Amino acid sequence: MKFSTVPSIATAAALAAPFVSAIPLREVHTSGNVERRVNTAGPHWVAYWDAWLSGENGPPATSTVSGYNNLILAFLLSTGTADQAQEWQSLDASTRSSTHSAYSAAGINILVSAFGSTENPTSSGFDAAGTANTMATWVKTYGVDGIDVDYEDLAAMNKQDGSAETWLATFTNTLRSALPSGQYIITHAPVAPWFSPIYTSGAYIKVHSTVGSSIDWYNVQFYNQGTTEYTTCSGLLTASSSSWPKSSVFEINSNAGVPLDKIVIGKPGTTADASNGYVDPSTLAGCVSQAKTSGWTGGVMVWQFPHADASWIATVRASSWPVGSTSSGGGSATTTTKAAATTSTTSVAAATTSATSSSGSCSGVATWSATTSYNGGSQVTYNGSLWTNSWWSYDDIPGGATGVWVKDSSC
Repeated sequence: MKFSTVPSIATAAALAAPFVSAIPLREVHTSGNVERRVNTAGPHWVAYWDAWLSGENGPPATSTVSGYNNLILAFLLSTGTADQAQEWQSLDASTRSSTHSAYSAAGINILVSAFGSTENPTSSGFDAAGTANTMATWVKTYGVDGIDVDYEDLAAMNKQDGSAETWLATFTNTLRSALPSGQYIITHAPVAPWFSPIYTSGAYIKVHSTVGSSIDWYNVQFYNQGTTEYTTCSGLLTASSSSWPKSSVFEINSNAGVPLDKIVIGKPGTTADASNGYVDPSTLAGCVSQAKTSGWTGGVMVWQFPHADASWIATVRASSWPVGSTSSGGGSATTTTKAAATTSTTSVAAATTSATSSSGSCSGVATWSATTSYNGGSQVTYNGSLWTNSWWSYDDIPGGATGVWVKDSSC
């Protein structure tokens, strides 16, 4: 199966004349017993940054990217750094340190993005382990919080012979060995169709099953896949088209087993930032709110700043996790293996239900139903008892193995 369009975070034009410098092969030597820690709590509000700004000298003031908690510098290549990654490398150590401290104080991680549409690691024969170790050295040398794997080797993945999946697994495992969990962030940025079961070799379903525990979250590119793909809330969240079946947010969760708090919705900031797939921020805000209601807490990624600035992300978050609210930082939801998409055949229960039931403490509380999805805090009756749901669930029976339902009392 081949892509009819180019599914890239960065277009070839954006990297037509990159500034490139070699990757130094040296480690940072730290003193004392202070262990670095990074914040991986969701939701994840992610902005990529590749475009040049007049007069810039490193990342912008944190107020300019308020509302985001992750800024990803593009790009780290096998041959060296380009564009914003190159500029970060060119800063003196003191400036990098003070900038990183300011971002940390504002709750914003700084990551670097690897490869992009410029490189085809598997097809080009890059050694997965060697490349990963070199890039991990760069991450530690230049003091960023982690690395985003923007693998766009379409030829390798379209072969469906397992070579792309194997390369990614080795690369990710090697990265994680060098960049320990909790100290460094590792994300991937696959195109959404790579989660579709149409790939006989597994594509990102295989990658997730193999090394998903080493990946903090996925910045999924829901764009550049066709003019009508992922452009409505239903197509984006619950029912992708027949071109790329089972590749919407909740289908990726239910079919590929990716936890809802690891699926970050990626969109272009403007129509100029992608060939197709753009959704205006107000419409996207409605989709995000709808997804949150059904238990999703992944967050939103955008290509790219400064086209999508603090105002853009504030609009996107307005109906779900408003910027500045006490809950805007969000906490990663606990997910279960049986979480499924909310479709037209299922209903969603709010925190308080209105139907049926018994007497006493159970009066007016609905009986549990296998065809209803329940938000955290929902109450039901089942087998003569009152139960409260701990997190979003679907078809998880009260008293079952998942433990999502807590028994409150007998009716």
